[in-house]
Amino acid sequence: MTTREDRPTADAAPAARPWWSDAVFYQVYPRSFSDSDGDGVGDLGGVIDRLGYLELLGVDAIWLSPVMRSPMADHGYDVSDPRDIDPLFGDLATMDTLIAEAHARGIRVTMDLVPNHTSDQHPWFLEALAAGAGSSARERYLFRDGRGPDGAEPPNNWPSVFGGPAWTRITEPDGSPGQWYLHIFAAEQPDLNWDNPEVFDDLETTLRFWLHRGVDGFRIDVAHGMAKPEGLPDHDWDTNALLRNGDDDPRFNNPAVHEIHRGIRAVMNQYPHAMSVGEIWVRDNERFGEYIRPDELHLGFNFRLAETPFEANAVRAAIENSLDAVARVGGTPTWTLSNHDVEREVTRYGAGARGTARARAMALVELALPGASFIYNGAELGLPNVDLPDAVLQDPVWERSGHTERGRDGCRVPLPWEGTLPPFGFSTEPDTWLPIPAEWADLTVEAQLEDVDSTLSLYRAALELRATLPECSGDEIDWYGSPPGCFAFRRRGGLICVLNATDAPIQLPPGTAVLSSLPLVDGLLPADSAAWLV
Repeated sequence: MTTREDRPTADAAPAARPWWSDAVFYQVYPRSFSDSDGDGVGDLGGVIDRLGYLELLGVDAIWLSPVMRSPMADHGYDVSDPRDIDPLFGDLATMDTLIAEAHARGIRVTMDLVPNHTSDQHPWFLEALAAGAGSSARERYLFRDGRGPDGAEPPNNWPSVFGGPAWTRITEPDGSPGQWYLHIFAAEQPDLNWDNPEVFDDLETTLRFWLHRGVDGFRIDVAHGMAKPEGLPDHDWDTNALLRNGDDDPRFNNPAVHEIHRGIRAVMNQYPHAMSVGEIWVRDNERFGEYIRPDELHLGFNFRLAETPFEANAVRAAIENSLDAVARVGGTPTWTLSNHDVEREVTRYGAGARGTARARAMALVELALPGASFIYNGAELGLPNVDLPDAVLQDPVWERSGHTERGRDGCRVPLPWEGTLPPFGFSTEPDTWLPIPAEWADLTVEAQLEDVDSTLSLYRAALELRATLPECSGDEIDWYGSPPGCFAFRRRGGLICVLNATDAPIQLPPGTAVLSSLPLVDGLLPADSAAWLV
């Protein structure tokens, strides 16, 4: 494999083409990546220890899920101090070391930003509880009087994304039943009032704090949230799927959110090396495109590939839809097959050998497409979801749904690194925060590293070719005519990607095969596989 020496370092002069426009980001879920201090939970020291692995893999940047100070009610997405590192993960000095050492290897570092809400242990919220109704402290959040006799009913009928009501009633300082506060997620995550200018001022301080430390950008959690409709009206909830929302959901995608993003972009523009990518669960392409206009987010997560079954027509439709969504505003497409909130692709495509084969094929499809790609830690190892025992589940969705929804823990199990028994080098502590299944012995980094047929080797080869082949260029694709159940597209630079989602081998189009997700058989592309040609 070639080295990364020909790639620019993180502090190099900006290129004519933004670095993020075709970057491969690797999502590090810190709790589950690598544990350096033996407490069974991954940490920043573990990320530092594994930077050599990430360099070998060939990624351009890492995205750190939240490492800011937090009581961990939602594993870091309930932030009590956005300008400090939680002791569970390390400290500011450790973060500074991570940034410096990653940059020295040509790897940029982006962080999760959580602007929709804070922790209920944030100093602002504690001040609001103590200050009483009508106080300026409460104006930073969405406190409201209840409805009905003695205000005993919630202010509106909104549910929480995590299950149960989106309102919690507090006890006032004098001990009487008091106001209610809004929390679109868990009760430990009170929503901020973005009509209050103090809220943006504090976010700007947070942005500058991390950007001055050398962070290369932010993934903005719930980027389609924050703004709420005037009056917080009731809604006719025909459906309310946990962890999902529709485009007409009043909790999200309100027009005022764009003014917030314009404010964020104005700050980001003062740091030309940095970028922002938003978590945007918006289906309508025109409305999605509004978030990535030139004065708002640099990138927007498009989740269509992560929601699409392994069917050629469905995958092609998802690709065409995603390209259309960004073309409307001259934006850059993004691609991902999984993250910390969705079922891993190996399981989603059918589990077992067939699920693995299909996940490998889709990895080549994703990495052949123009734009930025995001790899969730462990996808490069072909990890499946884990069916965990009820007793170990920690996702707040499990409790708030009354144990009817198992939540997201199954895709967050710690990574296996080496050895033949759990915890496979993840930690010196055998009881990791979520148990690692013994059957992952064949999926460790150690077991796959020298196996040329492994999923890890496939990812390494794909990332190397993506970075070095001149054919892997061009912002548009052209579709080939293909047999039913298949598709082929060509990057304008010349790379051809073919997907065979049928049950039988197919003939490849003219060209030289440079990579395939399964070995070719007599020049034919096997079922459930993909190939690159030049």
